[in-house]
Amino acid sequence: MTYAVIRTGGKQYRVTPGDIIRVEKLGGEPGAAVAFEEVLMTADEGAIHVGAPLVPGARVTAQVVQQGKAKKILILKKKRRKNYRRHQGHRQQFTAVRVTGIETGTHSHGA
Repeated sequence: MTYAVIRTGGKQYRVTPGDIIRVEKLGGEPGAAVAFEEVLMTADEGAIHVGAPLVPGARVTAQVVQQGKAKKILILKKKRRKNYRRHQGHRQQFTAVRVTGIETGTHSHGA
């Protein structure tokens, strides 16, 4: 089984070809191709390559599926007996991408 660990938006994701993941907002319309160059680890039929910190020559290609906003979260602040209350909402923007291929640096695998 081929998979990789990538880093984007300050987070790490374990991906396999065909996966749909939600990452921090990236540019691009739905259908656009994106590539993740920060590959921390790849595994291909038992052959595991761990980077230090990145695997040289490895990259993950993906296609943008959707641009959107996550569910609203509420931020409530209150200090008792001080008549202090703050109420704020936030919707984080995300990009959903479908992983189309993993290039381990030696040879590539597609979905």
